[in-house]
Amino acid sequence: MVFSNIFFIYCFLPVFLLLYFFIPGKTAKDIILIAGSLVFYAWGNPIYLVLMVFSAGFNYYMGMDIDDAETEPSRKGRLIFAVIINLLILCFFKYYGFLLDNISSLTGVSIAHPELDLPIGISFYTFKNLSYIFDVYTARIYSQRSFLIYGVYSTMFPHMTAGPIVRYGEIEDQLYERQISIPRLGIGAEYFIKGLTKKVLISDNLAGIYEPIFQSAGQIPVLTAWIGILAYTFKIYFDFSGYSDMAIGLGKMLGFDFQKNFDYPYISGSITEFWRRWHISLGSWFRDYIYIPLGGNRVSTPKHIRNILIVWALTGLWHGASWNFVLWGVYYGIILLIEKFLLANFLDTIPEICRRIYTFLLVMIGWVFFSQTSFPAILRYFGAMFGPGARGFVNSTTLYYFKTAVVLFVISFLTCGPGLQNRFKRLMKNTPLIAVVLDIILLCLCTASLVYNSYSPFLYQQF
Repeated sequence: MVFSNIFFIYCFLPVFLLLYFFIPGKTAKDIILIAGSLVFYAWGNPIYLVLMVFSAGFNYYMGMDIDDAETEPSRKGRLIFAVIINLLILCFFKYYGFLLDNISSLTGVSIAHPELDLPIGISFYTFKNLSYIFDVYTARIYSQRSFLIYGVYSTMFPHMTAGPIVRYGEIEDQLYERQISIPRLGIGAEYFIKGLTKKVLISDNLAGIYEPIFQSAGQIPVLTAWIGILAYTFKIYFDFSGYSDMAIGLGKMLGFDFQKNFDYPYISGSITEFWRRWHISLGSWFRDYIYIPLGGNRVSTPKHIRNILIVWALTGLWHGASWNFVLWGVYYGIILLIEKFLLANFLDTIPEICRRIYTFLLVMIGWVFFSQTSFPAILRYFGAMFGPGARGFVNSTTLYYFKTAVVLFVISFLTCGPGLQNRFKRLMKNTPLIAVVLDIILLCLCTASLVYNSYSPFLYQQF
């Protein structure tokens, strides 16, 4: 089940909220939240429900086991065991086919293997549970002794399938006591509608522009290639940030405050700043649990470079079992190293608009690595963008795509920065009735679009 779905919006969510709000007692609400989350997760492929429940139970037990260990070697051994089990499960379901295919390519020996469906949200809930284990080991938090409370944290459906990656310490107090009220419900609904609008009215319509361009990448002019990757650049932002906004809104409805996952990344003045604004919860996870334990920047320059490249190769691999994702991660690692060691002072001297254009162009190029799933496809698309593989500079089809996309591009440009959001906040403060009416109109437009158009999946869910 996904949030941008008629059944979820008008059937599952209203029934769930009625039960959650009107059944008295926190324990009963926790049971309803876990039960609702299990139904939500099992809707698409119920067989993988066992995997998610096992992950919750295993990490709940290992958290207590680490806490109860009497010696440091024992604590470390139990931590290593917990990490290995979590990563084995993740790697088996997400990477075993990729590994066998690469072994086949290297050895020339064909290794047949069944294609497994990727369990929805496995990367997110594995990293969430791992962060709990790491934090227990480092004594940032105490282990949770109630399986009911830990089950709420581990299985909660708002951030289960696509983040943000919520850490136990961020919502620990709310797991014990949380505010549930009509005002919070309204605030959550506003967040949800904002995210739904991004996903349905902007992102889904952008897909109709870039998909046919990507499919004919070897036979398009230069300008068409740039229109395609620009559409994808906006598409992936509105798709993922919209889903994150919906998750944050659902959390608020249930009494939880999740940290924001996006902070207008396309207004960044450097790639370094971009990654402080894009997928914030993932970036902070790799920083705290990989980069800093490796030594961070408190090591020699060669080791510092090593640490950055390791983190970004793993960041790329986290997104999917394909070498193009690794290449995408290393691409950003190299740019971050260049900015840190060569461009730091220079970037501060040029006008802000130039810094933003520089960053946006590099991000667009990065999305070519991300969107094209093979090295030949990557080279073919770059060839179309920069001329060697293009069919001229512009043709009649280019003009058609431009006319189709121009309104969406203007809307995307205006809404990927904070300007319109700040105006809406002032509207909410000064004339809340108009803001509510606007939200209702947006919800109706989203509903009409969902009814009229064919199903458009959440793009980031496959990663």
